Parts: sequence; structure tokens; C-alpha cells
Amino acid sequence: MPLALDDKWIWDSWYANDGQRWHGYFLQADKSLGDPDLRHFNVTQGHAVSDDLVNWEHKGTCLAPAPAPAWDDTTTWTGSVIQGPDGIWHLFYTGGGSAEKGLYQRIGHATSTDMHSWRRVGSGLCLDMEGPNAAHYETEHAVGHWHDRAMRDPFVMKDPDGDGYLMYFTARASGIEEANAGGAIGFATSSDLYEWTLQPPVFVGDYGQLEVPQIFKVGSRYYCLFCTAEEHWSEDRKARAGTPPVTGNHYLMADNVRGPWTVAPGFLDGDLPCYRYAARVLETEAGLVIMGFADGGKAAFGGYVMDPVPLEVDDDGLLFIAPGDRGK
Repeated sequence: MPLALDDKWIWDSWYANDGQRWHGYFLQADKSLGDPDLRHFNVTQGHAVSDDLVNWEHKGTCLAPAPAPAWDDTTTWTGSVIQGPDGIWHLFYTGGGSAEKGLYQRIGHATSTDMHSWRRVGSGLCLDMEGPNAAHYETEHAVGHWHDRAMRDPFVMKDPDGDGYLMYFTARASGIEEANAGGAIGFATSSDLYEWTLQPPVFVGDYGQLEVPQIFKVGSRYYCLFCTAEEHWSEDRKARAGTPPVTGNHYLMADNVRGPWTVAPGFLDGDLPCYRYAARVLETEAGLVIMGFADGGKAAFGGYVMDPVPLEVDDDGLLFIAPGDRGK
């Protein structure tokens, strides 16, 4: 059964395993809005639990925009959950405020002992486009060039090469003339999950935005899953991809978690209209699976998270979904 609610649309999701069961977190908005395009600025975060990623027990809303005025009083968008060394769970999320009409995104931080009741750390704000490395990014909204000041979709993981933590996020690089060549995977580091330092992006180019990044490792190779839309392919990517532009999920590859990253050939999981978006890869006892929300475009918006389907790796290290395993 899909991760779905009768009265709400569900879209971007992210997952954590407490050692016994899966916790699924997701963006949600009331279907009473009528128009699914209105969901983004009428959003809260939901929480559900599962033993198998198929049958879900809904726990209700777990995070909502802060009371105004606040830096995140308009949106609490996509994030990730990780457990700290003391057992405390940490939620990193995207926030936007009414003072900037939700067009400036920043990274927030909340903690929990039960994985449901989240409390912001201070004001919640933990990372903005500040410091010497901010020059690598679009720090202001480039009105007329792009639709927002992008800093969202944080994915946090332990540093496999050290004692600290790494954060990857959706961003845009500065000084690039073609808007669709300016997408970036932003990067930050922390020693303790509380204090973060902005670093230069680990990848720039090919798409106008690389949304919902997720890093995972298979064998000796690292993968960075992301999603993007057919209208955000750069002219160079369209010339080199070997496939027409589509909307969906693709990935970068690297031998080191810090890169250099390269775009994999082709496109992993795309279609027109979009079939599945904002996918995540999870490691289960049966192997890797991929799951994301059913899109279908405005006229046929799905608004639920599809059941997981197997994700395979071929002899060249390329990811693929078998044709018969597309899912629904």
C-alpha cells in the first residue's frame, strides 16, 4: 500500500530507521486547497512508521512553520533525520519566511528523543549563505534569472573519512550566464551536528536545479541521487545526455564522498509527464529499493509516496530499475 492520506497530498519524503522499524517523514498539504500547485506554501511535515516500507501507521503532523515573525514562518520543507552519538535524533529541514515571501531558503535544525516531537534548536536556523565560501553561491535572489534563492533539501550523514558530519543541499552557483547551467549541490561540514560551516559546492552544472540530493555508497563507489525537471536541463546536458529531456530522478557518481562528482549517462527514472519524483534510495534486507512520490503533472497529480521497487547496479556500476519493476 502506498504512503498516502485521504485528505492530504503527500510529496517529498525522507526516512530513518531506529533499528526496529522505518520512520517516514513527508511534506503534506490539505486537498481542500483544490489546486495541488498551492501545496508548497501551505505545508507541514507528517510522520508515519512501517516495518516493511509498504504498510504504514500514520502518527500525524510532526513539524509546522513557526509562528510569525520567524525565518521559517511560511515553509518547513524537505529535510533529513540522523541520530547523534548521544542517541538524540536530529531533523534538518528547509525553511522560508514571510518577510521574503518564502523565496529565500535556509536550513533549520530541530531535535527529538521520540522521532516525532521535534523542538527547534534555538530559533531553528543552523545554516545560511554566510562566510567566505558564500561567494561560490547565489546568495541573493537573482530576480529574472531564477525563481528563488535556493538553499534547501538538506541531506546529512556521518563523514566516512572523519569524526564529523557532512551536509549536502540544493543550491545554485554564482556567475553562470545560462540559468540551467547554474544548479549546484551545496556542501557544509560540522563536528557535532550543531555548528555548521558552509563549504564550496561539490558539484555545479548540467541542470538548473538538482533537488533532494541523497548520498549513498555501493561497493567502493558513491552515488548522489537527485531529481530535476525537463525544462531545467542545460543546453550542454541536452547535447550530451543521449536521451531527450524528461522529469524525474537521476544521479551523480564519485569515488570519494567529497567528489569530484560526474553525471551518470542517460537518465535513471524519468518520464513526461513525470511519473515519480523526489525519490529516495533505502537499503533493506532484500537489497536497495527506490521510492518517491507519484506526480503525474497538475492535471493528474498523484500526491502519495509509491511503494518501493528494487534498484539494481550493473557491472559498470550504473544504477537501473528493471522495466517490470517500475512500481505504482
